[in-house]
Amino acid sequence: MTRTVKDMIAAADGEVPRITPAKAKEMIAEGALVLDVRDTAELAAGGKVKGALHIPRGSLEFKADDTTGYHDKNLSRERTLILYCAAGSRAALAGKALKDMGYAKVFNMGGFKDWVDAGGATDPA
Repeated sequence: MTRTVKDMIAAADGEVPRITPAKAKEMIAEGALVLDVRDTAELAAGGKVKGALHIPRGSLEFKADDTTGYHDKNLSRERTLILYCAAGSRAALAGKALKDMGYAKVFNMGGFKDWVDAGGATDPA
């Protein structure tokens, strides 16, 4: 059966809990790592969540896999991860991929604009 991207996002949304920026702030205070999965151009245009680690969606699996030479040591299967993109769809897909790789504590905060609109602190690109 052929699946559309809409089907894939719906499935990911069913597995990766969506959280509010307020909940994300609480989780960050408790040690969660924030991952920005937007493209580099998007990051350059508006900055990122303060302290977020930028890993574009296209390279996330390589950075998350500790058996590759590309692994980012900031990523640990034991750590809580909060993902965001522009609107939440790529964050959902990325979160599903991480869950498939054994990352259990993965959350989708939605879009960067949600964070900014909630008064969240930002860093320049």
